[in-house]
Amino acid sequence: MSAVEPILLTPGPLTTSARTRQAMMIDWGSWDDRFNQLTASLCEQLLAIVNGAATHHCVPLQGSGTFAVEAAIGTLVPRDGKVLVLINGAYGKRLAKICEVLGRSFSTFETAEDEPTTAADVDRLLRADNGITHVALIHCETSTGILNPLPEIAQVVAEHGKRLIIDAMSSFGALPVDAQQVPFDALIAASGKCLEGVPGMGFVFARKESLASAAGNSHSLAMDLQDQHAYMAKTGQWRFTPPTHVVAALHEALLQYNEEGGLPARHERYAANCQALMEEMGNLGLRSFLPTAIQAPIIATFHAPKDPRYQFKEFYERVKAKGYILYPGKLTQVETFRVGCIGHVQPAEMREAVAAIGEVLREMEVLDI
Repeated sequence: MSAVEPILLTPGPLTTSARTRQAMMIDWGSWDDRFNQLTASLCEQLLAIVNGAATHHCVPLQGSGTFAVEAAIGTLVPRDGKVLVLINGAYGKRLAKICEVLGRSFSTFETAEDEPTTAADVDRLLRADNGITHVALIHCETSTGILNPLPEIAQVVAEHGKRLIIDAMSSFGALPVDAQQVPFDALIAASGKCLEGVPGMGFVFARKESLASAAGNSHSLAMDLQDQHAYMAKTGQWRFTPPTHVVAALHEALLQYNEEGGLPARHERYAANCQALMEEMGNLGLRSFLPTAIQAPIIATFHAPKDPRYQFKEFYERVKAKGYILYPGKLTQVETFRVGCIGHVQPAEMREAVAAIGEVLREMEVLDI
């Protein structure tokens, strides 16, 4: 790719394939049978990734991933429910903010940004507050790349008879979650992440029984997942104007996902990308924020150089001029920057990107190697 079309080393939007971009060159009628079949096929393929067809519905929704998170909480948590929000980064805090804005009762449990929540933490918190009805968890916290122990936490939540809402925005499609082994009420993801589609559509895997009993919960007409599903089940159509080009692009991206080998192959490539990134950045003397044991192969956070000549904006623009777009840090206590490992990118390109980073830091006289 040229400098005009840089490689996006970000957690989404991300670099897509030529085939995925080409799929957006066709205009679709939103009520046309062919488009309805495209939507149905898309939902069927998405459900297969989580082995959820027997227990869950896939409900697509226009908008970014945050739209889908808000829709899931607003639809599936009753107005007299209470959510325990587990936080170790910016997106956990956003979950809590959504609960606050929606008027849902909630409590929070926050650990450091490099410390996963544990199942023991959740067990203790649920024992202490019987009023909690739902637990909300970020699977892979994009602000650092930390991986929280989902299977263990899900088991504890189920043992307490509570319901789990999983924000799997940055992990779905690359990290395995089996709906028959990991009990959850809702798992939320989006088109522009590990499936390598384009942004503009979220989707929620909602437990069938929970969705059926959720009528009247929602704070919003547009974000009512129960109504969205009921209408789609009856007519095959979206209630309101769908993001037709985004749906078509994601459908094409899923074809490529399966051609590549599905989730195991996608995970393997991202893990190889992450390993190449860590090795080469280490060779430059740049330190990862997280230890390897809790680092998901999705996005990596690095400590910024301490040299006063380092300024992120100049660094960003210089790296961009060499053909790569990075991501700013999202931590409050430590200056960092982030590099995504996902998208239509191979390990060789990750190594080339780090070579460009090294060139830039030498040009800025931050590195002397």
